[in-house]
Amino acid sequence: MTVLIAGGGIGGLTLALSLHRIGVPVKVFESVAELKPLGVGINVLPHAVRELIELGLMDKLDASGVRTRELAYFSKHGKPIWSEPRGLEAGYKWPQFSIHRGTLQQLLLDTTVERLGRENILTSHHLTGWTETAGGVRVDFIDKATGRAAGTYDGAILIAADGIHSAAREKLYPGEGAPIWNGRILWRGVTPAKAFLSGRTMIMAGHEILKFVCYPISKEPDAAGNHLINWVAERHMPPTYQWRREDYNRTARLEEFLPWFESWTFDWLDVPGLIKNCPHAREILAHGPTQAALLAYEAERRPATTDLVLLNRKNGPEQVMQLVEERAPDGFEVVTDVLSQQELEDIAANYKRVAGFQVEALNAKPAIVNAGATRAGA
Repeated sequence: MTVLIAGGGIGGLTLALSLHRIGVPVKVFESVAELKPLGVGINVLPHAVRELIELGLMDKLDASGVRTRELAYFSKHGKPIWSEPRGLEAGYKWPQFSIHRGTLQQLLLDTTVERLGRENILTSHHLTGWTETAGGVRVDFIDKATGRAAGTYDGAILIAADGIHSAAREKLYPGEGAPIWNGRILWRGVTPAKAFLSGRTMIMAGHEILKFVCYPISKEPDAAGNHLINWVAERHMPPTYQWRREDYNRTARLEEFLPWFESWTFDWLDVPGLIKNCPHAREILAHGPTQAALLAYEAERRPATTDLVLLNRKNGPEQVMQLVEERAPDGFEVVTDVLSQQELEDIAANYKRVAGFQVEALNAKPAIVNAGATRAGA
């Protein structure tokens, strides 16, 4: 009953560890020749952290990331709009972590190799196709660097975790075309800088058209007293704007986006300074038995995922920044002159409900793969 996973990113490796935990044989296939710790910072929320803790990764997460204490929203002038506690400070049973994406992927890879064996993580295996068999599925791979066949493997099912340009999705939906760009360009970087606010705060500033996000991803300061600060500068472009194909690991040019943020120097944060002092900024574009089990999974997950996607298209909880921009574009003294306390609380609560991380509900919910889980028939 071997499960074949196409894609050795965070999702594919976490799935492999979860299946291995309950006794399901797994093989992971990755298109590139070498899995490298690429990317910048990400936030791992409590409902995801819980699953990683169930996999025995708490100590590694604590050693590698920062326990996020709060999330705070600000106007383009640096004025506070709304803040709320996060992780343990918010009452969850599990922390929220800010961590370098490459660090998280590397610790997942190391753990997967340790538990599954290196022979079950195959690189230079790019998915080209599959056929259904009496026992499940037969999958074909090539080495993209040479164009030669890399092997054919039999398994119970094939799970595609191969990213936004998924080879599996292209086979299933050949007429779908490329992912539709939502008009947003994100420039991302990591800059050594002094801690700001609580030292464990994630901030978002701006509005729908222009936004800046940043948070620390290193716990201990360096010899100069600096922490690694992850940042994202986002611009929502007009519908007619053309851009290069997205690539989360492509070096960006500062002149393409720095001028929009040049005046964003706040009392508590120097936005242009963070951007200018970044060694390598990156640019990406933003987007959204076996058969019975798969159908049941889709029936459970699709409605919740659809609700979340639709809410995110309205900017999710970040809509508080857009409302402030619309109602007070020239600034304000006190945010409640612009938005009522009830409006602020309702927006935050609604997103938590749809995204599935209301404190009481999440704390009471069992892990997806808990300690007592076993595969059927085991």
